[in-house]
Amino acid sequence: MRRRDFILVGGAIAAWPLLARAEDAGRTYRLGGICITRKAPYIVAIFDELRRLGLIEGENLIIDWREYGQRIDLIPEFAAELAKAHVDVILALGEPAIRAAQQATATIPILGSADDMVGSGLVKSLGRPGGNTTGISILATELDGKRQEILTKAVPGLRRMAALADSNITASSQLQALQDAARARGVELSIHQIAKPEEIPAAIDAAAALDAAALNVLASPTLARNRSIIMQRVAVLRLPAIYQWPEAAEEGGFVAYGPRLIETFRELMTPQLVKLLRGVKPADLPVVQPTKFELVINLKTAKALGLTVPESFLVSADEVIE
Repeated sequence: MRRRDFILVGGAIAAWPLLARAEDAGRTYRLGGICITRKAPYIVAIFDELRRLGLIEGENLIIDWREYGQRIDLIPEFAAELAKAHVDVILALGEPAIRAAQQATATIPILGSADDMVGSGLVKSLGRPGGNTTGISILATELDGKRQEILTKAVPGLRRMAALADSNITASSQLQALQDAARARGVELSIHQIAKPEEIPAAIDAAAALDAAALNVLASPTLARNRSIIMQRVAVLRLPAIYQWPEAAEEGGFVAYGPRLIETFRELMTPQLVKLLRGVKPADLPVVQPTKFELVINLKTAKALGLTVPESFLVSADEVIE
């Protein structure tokens, strides 16, 4: 097993300015957060790192959390409440949260994460985001295509495959590009979209009914959050699937390719949050992107699926779970 090092954009963590400096003494920062749940490991990682840097909840940091769970409809209301509370920064995780925060305030800095910050129109550009929003762009469009390519190599003789997409965030142009790429490889691709988590099992069943021999789970907070449902269903159907985050393969998925979830948020988002709290304007803080990606293959899952993975594919992996 081997793993590539994750390289931090903008320098090492040790070079970050600590908040506990003389000019910050006695100051308490107030952060507003819109998220599914603050107990998510990647959110915990952000605040573990902030604590290491001297910014501690309950001491010099107050966090006004708004957790919406599966109630996406509550996000605009939560964003409006945080804007009225005049927090120093709004941490908005996911495209719906960012859009709601942007509608609620044009002055409070917004730190967001989304699959494609520019393509979704959340910022003007990576280098000069403009407005009051910056954050992390996950390169979802490019990586969805890369994962499709990887899946055709991982499953020998693949002729029919499916993509599971979130209709709330995946553009039709992106889906068309995936179909064109599959066709160029002599593979027939069917698209199965969901709008709510409860639609996931039926969508996967529909893919299997069309004789899809593999499934590309496209980038989506909803799909990532409900990956256990996906894994359970594809296991029953003996359908190999590829996922957005490497951790998914370590949890039992067949294969995954992308940046590591926790490291992405801890090592890319935390320094941006520090800068915004210290007064850097969002318009002057470039949107960052992951620069290192991992391919993880779970051979235990492949065996359970009755799939023999080509040796030529295995040697390209960063981690092989046996």
